[in-house]
Amino acid sequence: MIGAGFMGAAHSQGWRVAPRFFDLPLAPEMSVLVGRDAARTQTAADTWGWRESATDWREVIHRSDIDVVDIVTPGDSHAEIAIAALAAGKHVLCEKPLANTVDEARRMAEAAAAASASGIRSMVGFTYRRLPATTFARDLITAGRLGDIRQVRAEYLQDWLSDAEAPLTWRLQKDRAGSGALGDIGAHAVDLTEFMTGQRVVRVAGILETIVAQRPVLASASGLSGSAGTERGAVTVDDLALFTGRLESGALASFEASRFRLGRKNALRIEISGSLGSLSFDLESPNELQFYDATAPAAEQGFRRILVTEPEHPYVAAWWPTGHMLGYEHGFSHQAKDFVEAVAAGAAPTPSFADGLHVQEVLDAVARSSEADGVWTGVDADLATASSGGRAFAAS
Repeated sequence: MIGAGFMGAAHSQGWRVAPRFFDLPLAPEMSVLVGRDAARTQTAADTWGWRESATDWREVIHRSDIDVVDIVTPGDSHAEIAIAALAAGKHVLCEKPLANTVDEARRMAEAAAAASASGIRSMVGFTYRRLPATTFARDLITAGRLGDIRQVRAEYLQDWLSDAEAPLTWRLQKDRAGSGALGDIGAHAVDLTEFMTGQRVVRVAGILETIVAQRPVLASASGLSGSAGTERGAVTVDDLALFTGRLESGALASFEASRFRLGRKNALRIEISGSLGSLSFDLESPNELQFYDATAPAAEQGFRRILVTEPEHPYVAAWWPTGHMLGYEHGFSHQAKDFVEAVAAGAAPTPSFADGLHVQEVLDAVARSSEADGVWTGVDADLATASSGGRAFAAS
């Protein structure tokens, strides 16, 4: 695994736990953790259960004892690492979003397609697809329980940047993160909408806003720790993204991504309305799904709470008894399970790098729309690259 920050801890949890609860066809071995600082990386390796640590990812990906490369670095390095790992014959799991530009994401998708001809698999890590509640919602929609999809509302709301004196970290710098709320959390709202509905976003109209333009600079050069000094630096990404999307069927979807919504800690909320019913999900209540069945008698209608903890629900049978809740970290175990099973079966795991490229195209279209005062803008790879000049949008 390359990267030893917050997502490194989450992915490590997934790799460590998945083979202990699921009967996997191959046994993951947590061989090497790669980071920039030798001492910190070794400490993380010891804490998370990696056999050894290293600081040179280029050397590690060519080792004969490495089969899989898991990329959890900031987005500015995804393309270089993933393309090199695929060329070295390694299966690749890359944290979302795929890259910082459409051009980078396209090169990654092309490399993945070429490698797949030799049996090399790749996947992008949109883990919220793998929560029992969201997967069950997708299954209900696929089964026709909502009828024709008419409207979607998706929002991902956090408040960790609401303090204007919070320090300037790499997530607030375009050259490292690509974009702010749009790519960091808005990408999840787009992917989950498409996963649950089975439809892609084809056009968007939106606006991006930077609410706090200057922040204290961290004394630590790492951008991940240290105290803030008196110097202030420019925030070069968005704090808030608001946009409307048109799905393939013609249905409208509204999206919001904000890291300034006080009181919302990690609220990925999606409501999907159709001709026969509606579904509503909130990540702050991850084991619940609200379902409205419009075909029920009038006297019985109303949203009802489904507790998604039964053995019949996706992934749940491997875990705890009914009513014993799953949490944020379980999605990473499910991700590891699905990835290992796909590799063992010689199948293409999802979401693919091509799926990740599409999400990147949506993000790019939103940014282009914002620059044009919110006009409707098509999600088109060639148009996006030509008009953006390699513009960067996304963070992992």
